[in-house]
Amino acid sequence: MNPRQASAPGPDPYFPDHGDPRYRVHHYALDLDYRPVSNRLSGSARLSAQAGPAPLEDIALDLAAFRIQRVLLDGRPVRHTHRAGKLRIRPAKALAPGTAFTVEVRYTGNPEPVRSPWGGLGWEELTDGALVASQPVGAPSWYPCNDRPADKAAYRLAITTPSPYTAVAGGRLLTRTTRASSTTWVYEQPAPTSTYLVAVSLGKYTAVPLTDPDPADARHSPVPQTAYLPARLLAEFTEDFARQTRMMQFFEEVFGPYPFGEYTVVIADEELEVPVEAQGMATFGTNHLDGARTWERLIAHELAHQWFGNSVSVADWQHIWLNEGFAKYAEWLWSEHTGGRTAAAHAAAAHHLLADLPQDLLPADPGQQLMFDDRLYERGGLTVHALRCALGDHAFFPMLRDWATLHRHGTVNTTDFTAHAQHYATAPLDELFDAWLRKPSLPPLPGRN
Repeated sequence: MNPRQASAPGPDPYFPDHGDPRYRVHHYALDLDYRPVSNRLSGSARLSAQAGPAPLEDIALDLAAFRIQRVLLDGRPVRHTHRAGKLRIRPAKALAPGTAFTVEVRYTGNPEPVRSPWGGLGWEELTDGALVASQPVGAPSWYPCNDRPADKAAYRLAITTPSPYTAVAGGRLLTRTTRASSTTWVYEQPAPTSTYLVAVSLGKYTAVPLTDPDPADARHSPVPQTAYLPARLLAEFTEDFARQTRMMQFFEEVFGPYPFGEYTVVIADEELEVPVEAQGMATFGTNHLDGARTWERLIAHELAHQWFGNSVSVADWQHIWLNEGFAKYAEWLWSEHTGGRTAAAHAAAAHHLLADLPQDLLPADPGQQLMFDDRLYERGGLTVHALRCALGDHAFFPMLRDWATLHRHGTVNTTDFTAHAQHYATAPLDELFDAWLRKPSLPPLPGRN
């Protein structure tokens, strides 16, 4: 089944200067060489793309302030300009509607996060290594791209770095080749991936397999899971992530089959404010380990994003509650499943918290400034719980699983979800969704019908 692509014909309303809706990228091939000591990145990017329904007079890519060494269009040098975060390529003749084309860009420089209302986003230099945390618009900090969540593509990444460092990316590790003092790691992510969900982490890490790499019965083998972390943190990690494989099994039961080929966890050798999800991957900080499973809810949250946000992706950032509300509710479901507080108890606590906070947030359209507000996460989780109460478990859980399955690797918006949920209800849900998503005042705490 082809995943449904929600209509997103124009610029993202929250980030109109990012992305170009006039064409789509099908595949990125990135060849990177990174030197941690000097924070020097040399890159070559090949984009395979297709023009939209109108003639394409120029091709706009998002790319930060690197030095451009060469730009080719279909293998030939082409006129281009690069300023204010946009690399504009100008063919001698407009590309006809539907034309397939390739762009190759060679570039070099010192990567740094791009500025945003939430601070720097994208490529981040660490004390000894680097990581990428791009949500929502940090991808241009390290590679040229069509930076809009609806333009999902497959990726191949080759990363060369000094041999003491491990290079980790989302996807399957194809090869690791050492020559002299450098090692090249090649990863492939065939699943459609939004630009902000492409991630790299470099550090002096130990690889820890969390699943049997060669199970006796491959037909019933678990999703391959691997962790990369500083060796000194192995004891704490072993305790804190002890239940991740069980968590994966539970989420597959509730949400449907895991949507990617593998799942990788990185514990960066640095404290991070929050963990970061990427396609088939999540990055945590050293502060998220304590050997007491204090932060297990975050493990659940980031894993749930593989279904909600990564596989089923928002058409534009207005609909971010679809990512965060379901990931928040996944935390509550895991707690309930493992004998902790029930989802209803979590919902009551969230409702009590929100009741004392300003009532000026619209979850279905929070605006750029509030799209990462903690209230959106809690209100999103409460919306999902209100729907569970309205439908009953006999309808809610099939609805949830079908949502993740029918839109696997696709893009969606809020209208898609409300229409989907209505199919499982015996009465109209308009008032429920209007109250929870489209009005700022907090509705009463939901309860079972």
